[in-house]
Order: sequence, then structure tokens, then C-alpha cells
Amino acid sequence: MEAVRTAALAGCVAAAVAVSFAMDQNVPAWTAAVWVPLFVVSFLLGRRTASHWPALVLAGGAVGGLTGLALVGAAVGLPWFLGRVAHQQAALAAAAVEAVHLRERTRIAHEVHDTLGHELSLLALRAGALEMTLPVAHQAAAAQLRETAAGATERLSELVFLLRDGDPPSATDLRDLVDRAVRAGMRVEFEVDGPVPSTVERTVHRVVQETLTNAAKHAPKSLLELKVTSADGVTVVEAGNEAGRRRGAGSRVGLVALRERVRLAGGTLRVSRDGGRFELVAVLPHSGDS
Repeated sequence: MEAVRTAALAGCVAAAVAVSFAMDQNVPAWTAAVWVPLFVVSFLLGRRTASHWPALVLAGGAVGGLTGLALVGAAVGLPWFLGRVAHQQAALAAAAVEAVHLRERTRIAHEVHDTLGHELSLLALRAGALEMTLPVAHQAAAAQLRETAAGATERLSELVFLLRDGDPPSATDLRDLVDRAVRAGMRVEFEVDGPVPSTVERTVHRVVQETLTNAAKHAPKSLLELKVTSADGVTVVEAGNEAGRRRGAGSRVGLVALRERVRLAGGTLRVSRDGGRFELVAVLPHSGDS
């Protein structure tokens, strides 16, 4: 894209030099119809150019002599420079906004860790004490409660880390996510084909998580077939299981939020419930991290 913008800037310079040859004796009125578009286009090119080296193209105005150099400077060089200044100001403003967002995320992360983390730790501790006092027949259930609370504490720590630092979960977390669901009693056939790029890793993790949650809520005894495929510049998450029973209008909220998350990542989400079967397909282009 930078090469295209540089070529467009070279075209502006060439147009300005060509006009300069018509201005040897006087300034024809029609030249104003050329100057204005050159000024606007040059400003927009400077506004969208990320590097400084295309400015060397402006030196081409010297081939038109002093008149050509002056016209290139006024109609192309000046607006290009103003566009660069506007680009840098916008980048600084975006960086300032991002810094505010990071500070707010850090504050929220600390609050979540201090409140929920404490309560979950107490829950795990009480479940452990309960495990020691209950009859043997009920100790397994108390142990599972303790392990679940401890696991929730670990997941909370991971989420707090993500909220604070913004690092996406690794691809191995997908397997851990499925394994936890299987240990909880779900039947899942899971397959990963190809490495999941970091640009879509977090969204893929969220799609898999919501799919497991949906299956556990609405069809806990059915087999969930789950596959993640990364190839040809896209990652596709495919899931299918028995449709099961819907549990009120609120059951769709998770999918609505998931659809929005996928859309913001530049992808698409398709959900169907035909023939008594629930199917979900999320397509995430690897270039959709913009």
C-alpha cells in the first residue's frame, strides 16, 4: 500500500511540473483547477503515509526549474507535510486514549482479583474442610467442589493477567479448556488442525468456550464435535451437537455477544438448529486484527 501511495505522490509531482511549463509568461486561469485537487490529494497522501521516505519524491520538482520546484512545494510538498503532521497528531491522540484504557483495565483487574479472588479462595478452603468432615460417601463430591473452586481461582488469575496486560491465551489453552469440560462429565471430540495465529487466538478461545458452555447448558448428554482449522489465511471453528432444549430467551445472550466479538475481529459467525441439531461455524480471517 505504501508503494501505491508513493506512486500517487509521484503522479502529483509530475502533474505539478507539467503545469509549471505552462506558467513561463503568465498564470493561466485553468491552473487553479489543477492546484486545488493536487493540494487535497497530497494532503490525504501525507495523512495516510506511515513513513517519511516518500518525501524524496518531492525533489522531482527540480526538473521543472525554479517555477516547477516552487509549484511542487506549494501544491504538493506543503499539503503533504501538513498531512504528515495530522497523521502524527492522530497517532498521539490514539496512544493517549489507549493509555487511558490500559490504566482502567489495570484498575478493574486489581478490583476483580481482590474481591472475587478472595471469595473463591475462601470457598476452596471451606470445601476442603467440608471434605474432611463429611462421610466417605460424600467426600468425593466435596473434593470435586474444592477442585472446581481452585480451578476457578486459577482461571480468574489468568483472566486478570489478560485484562491487565492484554496478552492472548496460548493455543494450548484450548486443549485445557476442553479437558476441563470432559472432566466435568461432557462428551467432546476435539481436533486442532494447523497452528492458530496470535491475531485470532483470543477470539478462537472465546468461541470454543461459549460452544462448550452452550452444550453443557442445553445438551449436556450429547456428543459435542468440535474442530479448529487454520489454513489459507483463515481460522475456522466448527461445532455440532444435538440441539437439546432452549431455556428461555436469556439463553441466546451468549451467542449474541459472541457474534459481536467475532464481527469485531473481522469474522463471521453462523448458527443453525436444523433437524434437531445445533451447528456453529465461526470464520476468522487472519488479517482481521485491524
